[in-house]
Amino acid sequence: MTRRRTFRPLVGLAIAAMVMAGCASAEGDDGSAASTDTLTLDWATYNPLSLIIREQRWLEDALADDGIEVEWLQSAGSNRANEGLRAGALDIGSTAGSAALLARANGSPIRTISLYSQPEWAAVVVPAGSPIEDVSDLAGASVAATLGTDPYFFLLQTLDDAGVDLAEVEVQNLQHADGRTALEQGSVDAWAGLDPIMAAGEADTDLQLIYRNIDFNTWGFLNATESFLEESPELAQLVVDAYERARIWAADNPDETAELLAEVAGIDLEVARISLLERTNLDIDPAPGDVQRAVLEVVGPIFVTSGDVREQASIDEALDSLFDTTFVDRADPDTVGGS
Repeated sequence: MTRRRTFRPLVGLAIAAMVMAGCASAEGDDGSAASTDTLTLDWATYNPLSLIIREQRWLEDALADDGIEVEWLQSAGSNRANEGLRAGALDIGSTAGSAALLARANGSPIRTISLYSQPEWAAVVVPAGSPIEDVSDLAGASVAATLGTDPYFFLLQTLDDAGVDLAEVEVQNLQHADGRTALEQGSVDAWAGLDPIMAAGEADTDLQLIYRNIDFNTWGFLNATESFLEESPELAQLVVDAYERARIWAADNPDETAELLAEVAGIDLEVARISLLERTNLDIDPAPGDVQRAVLEVVGPIFVTSGDVREQASIDEALDSLFDTTFVDRADPDTVGGS
């Protein structure tokens, strides 16, 4: 595929400048070079744009002449992405907004550099024929949820809104796919589900969504470690550029995007269409700002009440420091994937 011919020298010069300026930090105490030649980011079925970028190999093509390898790691949920970012296994990872706030409030040095979607990806799910018909019926029930992810925080908001104390619910911490399995096998009464796994359960075993609320879904956040942003801002910019190219590609190729999601997630094409075209809005302003902050300001106090964050001051500090719009503000999709 064709790239803008002016981009290659710019990338090369930028990376050369980075190496020259940061050679002291890139060397060990004995002067040996540390590894600075890999860009590591995640892909996730809840982040369709990551699937497109990985499939199209735009980053690999753009960085080939600079000797920088691109490594992709799967995030099975926001909790896994946060673990990767905190451990330094990921430079950039995709989470729900709630999970990004939780991580920042608990000391993880991450910044949100772009938004990848406005999803309706979480809901409260029960098996067909369940006696649980609304949220109030969850008192005394067991509910599967993945701690540290949007479905878990969706559950917290849902219970709070319905006046059900979290202490009245037995939350079983299971990864998303395991939560669906536990529900279908009768090991739990309900599940805080996540698409596209949830949509597949609706199609395959007639799982029922008893509560939906798009306002309780906290957007898709693309996060980077502060150390990565300080040491490799040009690589962070390239990734944000690729996300904007992927947003255009998805709009121009909705059928191919659904087919890609179906293939990677191992779900039927119609299920992928429901998850992608009916419950995911990719045509958004990618800059995190007041709209997302307003959503997180609702979630934050719930974190404190549930014990996930020690005090409200940590929430407030995280809200003031989480967003970095620098890269979105100067994003140029033409730097990758052709012009």
